[in-house]
Amino acid sequence: MANLNNGNGAYGSVIERVTGQLCEPGSYEGVYHRPKHEQPMPSLAALEEVMERLKAVLFPGYFGNSEVTPETMRFHIGANLDAACRLLVEQVKRGFCFVCPRDEQRTCAECEDRSQRISQDFLERLPGIRSLLATDVDAAFRGDPAAKTPGETIFCYPSIIALTHYRVAHALHHLGVSIIPRIITEMAHSRTGIDIHPGAHIDENFFIDHGTGVVIGETSVIGRGVRLYQGVTLGAKSFPKDEAGMLVKGQPRHPVVEDDVTIYSGATILGRVTIGRGAVIGGNVWLTRSVPAGARVMQPPGQREALVEGSGI
Repeated sequence: MANLNNGNGAYGSVIERVTGQLCEPGSYEGVYHRPKHEQPMPSLAALEEVMERLKAVLFPGYFGNSEVTPETMRFHIGANLDAACRLLVEQVKRGFCFVCPRDEQRTCAECEDRSQRISQDFLERLPGIRSLLATDVDAAFRGDPAAKTPGETIFCYPSIIALTHYRVAHALHHLGVSIIPRIITEMAHSRTGIDIHPGAHIDENFFIDHGTGVVIGETSVIGRGVRLYQGVTLGAKSFPKDEAGMLVKGQPRHPVVEDDVTIYSGATILGRVTIGRGAVIGGNVWLTRSVPAGARVMQPPGQREALVEGSGI
């Protein structure tokens, strides 16, 4: 390893000078985080463990102890739930501290109590989360002729990985947890290339085939039995601003996709438009308007505007 003090201390003087520049208050104002009461940041490692333990609970035998039996199931699930809940309480509390204004009057004890209540409420939702994931697994198996068994989709498919993270994060999001849901979905995003905001609403029997490059925005609403292919974007067309020029948060701005819709690879659908039940959106289509139920939308070669068939328009 090179000696940083060689060359008459050249490196040392550079480091000292740059350190001084980087420590000037004006230089780090926009990128420095100091939480209230000096509480630590959420831990990525702890949240990774939470998800691994929850996967062992939601898909016993596939994740965690692969030798679990019906006789040992109660111990297996109970032990993982206990460990996951203990970790989650701490991370939820850290999430609240991360966004807590320094002049907020709420005490750390109140955040601790709130974190415990939310974590318990989350545990109550796990049976429902597993039921939804079971329908997603079935949709993946039935929708992909290459899948030999439902277990293959659980163990191998990026769609199931992304949806497991999303359905956990979505439950926490609706319980009012700060930042932790977004971290959980971004874990899956970095691994699968599927970007699902935890605020999106996705019903049962959902399948993303292949998956890489799929984007599902915060206020998207997706019905039952919907199927997407790689590169699909459900995004916003515009971003309204307030009088101060700041983006207005939380406004419905992403598509509504009704039941049994299929959207093929590379399609981009923007804005609060509705894709009617049973519609089929072809590959590389660009849509900024609603589509009626049962329509087939194609992108003719050399044309930017999509052609809608069977729609009466």
